[in-house]
Amino acid sequence: MPRPICLQCQRPKTTCICDLFIPINNQIPIIILQHPTEAKQSKGSLPLLANSLNFCTIIQGENFSNNKELQQKISQYKNNVYLLYPEKQTSITLGEKTLLRLSKQVHCLILLDATWKKAYRMYQLSNNLHALPKLQLPLGLTNHYEIRTTRVDNGLSTLEACCYALSMLEHKPHKYQPLFERFITFNQRLLSFRPKIQK
Repeated sequence: MPRPICLQCQRPKTTCICDLFIPINNQIPIIILQHPTEAKQSKGSLPLLANSLNFCTIIQGENFSNNKELQQKISQYKNNVYLLYPEKQTSITLGEKTLLRLSKQVHCLILLDATWKKAYRMYQLSNNLHALPKLQLPLGLTNHYEIRTTRVDNGLSTLEACCYALSMLEHKPHKYQPLFERFITFNQRLLSFRPKIQK
């Protein structure tokens, strides 16, 4: 017999996270390009992020080259839509020297929600992403993603990467702190469901 599913967070009601949602009025609209396999991932941070930000659009797929919804968004924001993706040669690092200029230029931010390997493939397949200006986060940011591990530098969750970028671009470091705190609770809650190792 299938377990009852929460219609809002799309998780089993026994692990519902709707109580963690917190409304945040982000000034910069967010577009999340989500790999289809990530939508089924119970450890994913996107439901908490998307249900908390007032302006957040999710588009699922792997190759977005001919995705009409994404193309409309890119056309809407013209030269002011940026991709948060660490492309070594072209990505601009968010920092003291760049934030003043970028805060005025970034009117929409796109993120990829997938494992690093799948995100790389999504980027390679999606020709329309190649021409977008790219941003990357500075190294050394705190990672609270305890339930999923990675060896990649700054291997942050989608929620953390998004909130760090928004807090920098909006010059409001404390605005997204409540969502970070909810994310820590989310991690702790999922960890509590893991079988305890007998000593």
